[in-house]
Amino acid sequence: MTSTQRSAEPGTPPAGPDRRPDRRPDRRPDDVLGGWSLVVTTVVVALVAAVPVAAFSGAAAPLLIGDAGPLVRWGMTLVGVVHDLAAALTVGLLVVAAFLVREGRGTDRRGTAARAALLSVLVWWVSAVVLLVLGFGELAGVPPSSPGYLGDLWANLWDLEILRLAVTEILLVTALLALVSWARTRWALAWSAALALAALVPLAFSGHAGSIVGHETVVTALGLHLLGLTVWVGGLMAIGLLLPVLGPALPDTVRRYSVLAAWSYAAVALSGVLFATVTVGSPANLATSYGAVLLLKVALLGVLGVAGLLQRRTVVARGVDSPARFARLALGELVVMGLAVALGVVLSRTPPPVADPLQVDVALDLTGFPMPPPWALDRTFTTWQVDWLFTLGALLAVGLYVRGMVRLRRRGDSWPVWKLLVWVLGWALFVLVTNGAPAVYGRVLFSMHMVEHMALMMAVPILLVPANAITLALRALPARQDRTLGPREVLLGVVHSRWARFVVNPGVAGLMFFGSLVVFYWSGMLQWALTTHVGHVFMVLHFSLTGFAFVWSLVGTDPGPPKWPAPARVIVLLATLAAHAFFGLSIMQGTWLLAPEFYKTLAVPWVPDLLVDQQLGGTIAWGIGELPTVVLMLMVVMDWMRRDERESVRSDRQADRDHDAELTAYNARLQAMARRDTNRSTS
Repeated sequence: MTSTQRSAEPGTPPAGPDRRPDRRPDRRPDDVLGGWSLVVTTVVVALVAAVPVAAFSGAAAPLLIGDAGPLVRWGMTLVGVVHDLAAALTVGLLVVAAFLVREGRGTDRRGTAARAALLSVLVWWVSAVVLLVLGFGELAGVPPSSPGYLGDLWANLWDLEILRLAVTEILLVTALLALVSWARTRWALAWSAALALAALVPLAFSGHAGSIVGHETVVTALGLHLLGLTVWVGGLMAIGLLLPVLGPALPDTVRRYSVLAAWSYAAVALSGVLFATVTVGSPANLATSYGAVLLLKVALLGVLGVAGLLQRRTVVARGVDSPARFARLALGELVVMGLAVALGVVLSRTPPPVADPLQVDVALDLTGFPMPPPWALDRTFTTWQVDWLFTLGALLAVGLYVRGMVRLRRRGDSWPVWKLLVWVLGWALFVLVTNGAPAVYGRVLFSMHMVEHMALMMAVPILLVPANAITLALRALPARQDRTLGPREVLLGVVHSRWARFVVNPGVAGLMFFGSLVVFYWSGMLQWALTTHVGHVFMVLHFSLTGFAFVWSLVGTDPGPPKWPAPARVIVLLATLAAHAFFGLSIMQGTWLLAPEFYKTLAVPWVPDLLVDQQLGGTIAWGIGELPTVVLMLMVVMDWMRRDERESVRSDRQADRDHDAELTAYNARLQAMARRDTNRSTS
């Protein structure tokens, strides 16, 4: 082995023309301040651009009634720019440190990124608090200098949804601040990145919070926009900031970031299309100030796409042989990104040309959707309202599965086609349940809500679990050799974690399966799920994941925690499904109305008796549980038989190899016991 190879990082392949090992320690941590110039330039450009655009679009124009003053109007825009860039930089630093950059002998790249993230998350926290204070003034129509302002803010902190979402973000960022203050290892930084992305979720739900029509589409679009933009912009800012300490790790870091940037670009572009369908309406509205800002942002997106392609062809493809060239291109991209962020903040504060109609529909006011026509069996497959969050999630899951199969087949490995079939069928059923008649009528009918619930919890997982998506991913994803966390390493870490061992334990999974039913329906969560978008998303995700964990704990064959013996799994299955049947019977025979305030206010005109419909829902819950119970029982028994057969084959092969050593030893032990008994009897 050469001296060059001996000095490489543990776990890295030998050095080649495009992969040089770290042969020297990084510069002093203080030298990273040279990289802050890229970040500061981005922030300054965004702030300078936000002022004239906000003046042009009317985002900072005084309101005719209830104006809170120029401090609130301009503060919400300018502080919003700082807030978004600080959040992006935080996410970017944590993602780069946890997943993209390798650590060398004598280097402290992750520590440097963590210390920089600590500063950016502090700016994020301060700006979020300022936005909360200014946002209340905008809602109340009073300036922050008004007497009793903070007291009124405190009194309404949890009553108004938009303030509640802002408080939730601040709490999550506070937890992130505590976590980042000590996180230095790969996994600690990975958890920090996950928490930072979770802190963006309240922002998605608070965007255009006053809109009713198309609210779910807007929230999905904003979620895609935030995810894509923060990873894209923040990742490039983070690499620019860390340039002084990356050294030989720069090529691999930029190459991996380039893949994330491509996915982020697609997410941002798709979010723009979804936004336009709701907020613009007709092409004629593009002539408004809102449309002009939107078109300018689309133009910047196109420029960034071209710049990214140029970066991949001239820098990434050459292994980043010139850090100076990369820095120049990165600076140009960050300037355009800063402009795009400023336009995004202004656009979120500019009234769209499409306004909500007058609220004459109680169902629209309560659920965000108009009252559907009277239910009929022929509407099962003809009624449709697209929920883009769940539809895009299903399409992504199917697309990644197909990509994994193609990758296996290209290298000569096989994968059963029937597993692809059940995977596609499972996600097709998921889309039908979350977009079709069960979702549309489930918003106003308890019986159809129960159809949606039972399908998500019991039918969809029975199709998805046998597809072995985890096994396919582990076989298709490449393993990293430089001790960084890639998708495969993260997946392995999750499925073998103590958390997974606890959650997919059959006893715990069965308890969550039944316990969540009791908590959800005999508390205020049902009404919360029926009247808010947050509650609806939580309901779908919770019941889908709970059902998947329960089915996987019984019949899953993917790598993960050890399986319980088949007899124990059968007992858990019977006990859980017996409890589920009791739940269905209790609703079927109940004489009290669940979520009474919601259903009585809604007063569906073609439902004469709400209690009868609820009892029908109990019958559905009890009846639907029978068929999945039989299917699950057959799957457990078949798994039992397969395991016994494999154990028998293994024992036979072992006996052939050692000439029945185990049986010989067993017989010898019996003979020795017999001799001892004979000696005792004769003595």
